Amino acid sequence: MFIWVHFVAAGLAIMLGLINLVSEKGTQQHRLIGWFWLILMSFVTVPSFWIREINDGDFSWIHLLTIWTIVSMGAAIISIKKGYIKTHASFMSGTMLGAIIAGIFAIMPGRFINSLIGY
Repeated sequence: MFIWVHFVAAGLAIMLGLINLVSEKGTQQHRLIGWFWLILMSFVTVPSFWIREINDGDFSWIHLLTIWTIVSMGAAIISIKKGYIKTHASFMSGTMLGAIIAGIFAIMPGRFINSLIGY
C-alpha cells in the first residue's frame, strides 16, 4: 500500500514540479501548483519511511534522501515567505533533482517499481 501511494504521488509531483520549473514564476498558477506539489511530496516522503525493501526491512541510505527532502521543502517555504527568491528556487530545484534521481533508483532491477513496468 505505501509503495503505491508513494509511486502515484511521486509521479504526479514530478509532473507538477517540472511544469512549475518551466512556467512563469510568482504567478497565482505557480503558487497553486507549488502548494499541490508540496502536498503530493508529503505523500511521497512520509510513506517512504515504511518502504524498506532495499535493506531487509531496515532503513537504508535512501531514507536520508527522504529526510533531506523534508528539510529542503521546509527551507524553500521559509525562504519564499522571507522573500529569498534565489534560495527558494535553489531548494526547489534541488528537491526536484533529488526526486528525479530517486525515481531513477526506483526503476533499477530488483525494485518493486521495476517489476511493475516490466524491465
